[in-house]
Amino acid sequence: MQEARIAEPRFEFSPPIHLMQVGTSDLSIGLMRGQLRFLREAGFDVSVVSSPGPRLSAAAEEEGVQAYAVPMARQISVLGDLLSLWRLWRLIRRVRPAITNVGTPKAGLLGGLASYLSRVPCRVYTLRGLRCETSTGWKRSCLILAERIACRCAHRVICVSNSLHKEAIALGIADPRKFVVLASGSSNGVDADRFAPSSERLRQAAALRQELGIPQDAPVVGFVGRFTGDKGIGELIDAYLSLRHSHPELYLLLVGDFEEGDPVPIQVRKAIRDDSQIICTGSVQDPAPYYHAMDVLALPTYREGFPNTVLEAQAAAKPVVTTNATGAVDSVQDGITGFLVPVGDVESLTSAIAQLIQRPEMARQIGRRGYERVQREFRQEVVWKALQRELLSLLEEKGLPVPHPVDVNSVRALKSPVNLTLQ
Repeated sequence: MQEARIAEPRFEFSPPIHLMQVGTSDLSIGLMRGQLRFLREAGFDVSVVSSPGPRLSAAAEEEGVQAYAVPMARQISVLGDLLSLWRLWRLIRRVRPAITNVGTPKAGLLGGLASYLSRVPCRVYTLRGLRCETSTGWKRSCLILAERIACRCAHRVICVSNSLHKEAIALGIADPRKFVVLASGSSNGVDADRFAPSSERLRQAAALRQELGIPQDAPVVGFVGRFTGDKGIGELIDAYLSLRHSHPELYLLLVGDFEEGDPVPIQVRKAIRDDSQIICTGSVQDPAPYYHAMDVLALPTYREGFPNTVLEAQAAAKPVVTTNATGAVDSVQDGITGFLVPVGDVESLTSAIAQLIQRPEMARQIGRRGYERVQREFRQEVVWKALQRELLSLLEEKGLPVPHPVDVNSVRALKSPVNLTLQ
């Protein structure tokens, strides 16, 4: 079925072209770190929108862009969602961006609808994963419908991995001609220099091990992310407990915190709490030193878009064990930069981790190859330039002027964040 065509706005756009990027929570702003500044220096007038939070204000200052706060609930909230949609529509009508780039499930739906209703001429949806993959029944149907609406509202759908691209096509959520993948995947790449194994990072890691009570020569399996069922925390705990029988000196370093959505079972929480060699750090501001305190990163996930933690671990030259789930399968070259195991398979997960902690030289070689792949394919500049090319292509397709790089030394003073809840 052919998609309905809508009239383009009658007002004209001229440089600087305004680009508005929208995420659900201020935590999602971290997914755009560095990208906002790059696009501003490429000549776009950039703004960012999310729910209120300290990271939104920080992004405005650090990236040199305008920030707008629009409350959006991560879970379904009919009245709240309608109010958020109205606020987004009102903001877009006032700011009149030439391009909107919406991402994360709720912002993808509400921001996409608001952009469509406001007749934004260039509409992009960054698909960072499919929550429906681990849902069933009516919830799965609702999530698929939401994705179809978000994609229908967009001119381009950026899939953050090739396997996500294939899954989106299989689900029939949009016309395949709308889909693109930037470079080798990922929505923002990785700041490779930030995680690289420098002498300073290694000193920080040694100090961190001492602070956490982990012996310097003890093998450490690490995890970075949300403690939820779909991240495979239950399988990771089972694998760790199995490995402890043959490796009593083994430690498990969990960097992150529990979430109420998709909670882990009570017995898993108890195992984490009661084991003195399972170290929980909570959320941390800078995870870079923590990767260097690990010997292996394990991510036994059930679904991803493209896991940033895998890229960060590889940028730190650490071997990775993850699953063949959507998104995760793109992040590791099996047997080369890490190991891929079947989703939910504790025995395979245990075996893969065991190989890496028993054969440290092999683990170092695998980590080195992962580091080289990140440097070659996933540095942020590679992904940012691919995004810039896609945005310029869309502008030209719509007959709009394209921006030109600015002199960063003459950029105007930063604007203050605006909180729409006060208006």
